[in-house]
Amino acid sequence: MAPLLRHLPNLITTLRIVLVVPMCWLIAAGRYDGALLVAALAGVSDALDGFLAKRFGWQSWIGGMLDPLADKLLLDAAFVWLALTGELPEWLAALVVGRDLVIVAGAGAYHALVGRFDAAPSRLSKLTTTAQLILVLAELLRLSGWLALPELPRAALVGLTTLLTLASGLDYIVTWGTRARRALLARTEKMR
Repeated sequence: MAPLLRHLPNLITTLRIVLVVPMCWLIAAGRYDGALLVAALAGVSDALDGFLAKRFGWQSWIGGMLDPLADKLLLDAAFVWLALTGELPEWLAALVVGRDLVIVAGAGAYHALVGRFDAAPSRLSKLTTTAQLILVLAELLRLSGWLALPELPRAALVGLTTLLTLASGLDYIVTWGTRARRALLARTEKMR
């Protein structure tokens, strides 16, 4: 039984990916309390799978790839559905999703051209994810009636999220582009 437990964090992460569907349905149906509950459950599962993986040494390469993928899917879906309902600007949803598509495409290209890609988010990326998460939760709290969010702080949160999303997207492009270029140059030098 113990060897099977080491897969528990990946199972929890996979269940978090499955939560995307009910969260989107609840947002589309205007059932923001339910969407907030699903988002909170996803947050708890994210903390739990991370704790289990680190505490018991159950970390794996696949878990390192699945965990950020689950986070991106949940956040991207929340931004898209909140934009489709008119609660967040469509351009912001496009920016958030576009950044993540660039990151995933870059990771795929790096893996194909250079070698194994290890998903290790930068501090800027973690800060961006935190800002995006706070914005989504604040919107769900506002829409469910649990939080009165005045327009000025809401606009500031949208602005901060926009700036961080742009900055971290550019940071990924520069950082991983530089790493890829160096690795390919080193490989070329070894062939000579």
